[in-house]
Amino acid sequence: MMNSPEAEQTEPETLVVFDTDCVLCSRWVHFLLKHERDQTMRFINAWSATGLSLAARHGLDRAALQQTYLVVENGVGLTQSNAGLALAAHLNMPWRLLWLLRFVPKRLRDAIYDIVARNRYQWFGRHESCFVPPAESQHRFIDR
Repeated sequence: MMNSPEAEQTEPETLVVFDTDCVLCSRWVHFLLKHERDQTMRFINAWSATGLSLAARHGLDRAALQQTYLVVENGVGLTQSNAGLALAAHLNMPWRLLWLLRFVPKRLRDAIYDIVARNRYQWFGRHESCFVPPAESQHRFIDR
């Protein structure tokens, strides 16, 4: 059986497409870098050509990226609270215990997520300049 080019483009890492303008989102990425146990996450600016293309492949347009971030794990796109829970599974203890929130009904988790997403610029602010990855982690950022 022959492999298609698409099959060869599997994404072994966990890809995180995030809003680089959002202070909360940027702080979350810094938190992930600091507390990640397996260092398999790669980060992509949501507004870059790569970020927008990857989002489109998973059914998200620019407007959707204003409301959520995208995590691609094992080729599956995750958004809202499911994206956060997938990332929690990659954290060191005790932060990894956040994964237990999966037992909270998705409808409730996503409702809370949506409230924060809608108000994140007002509550946490917006970057006026470009997101700058930490020097020691720059190699983990696509489309810097």
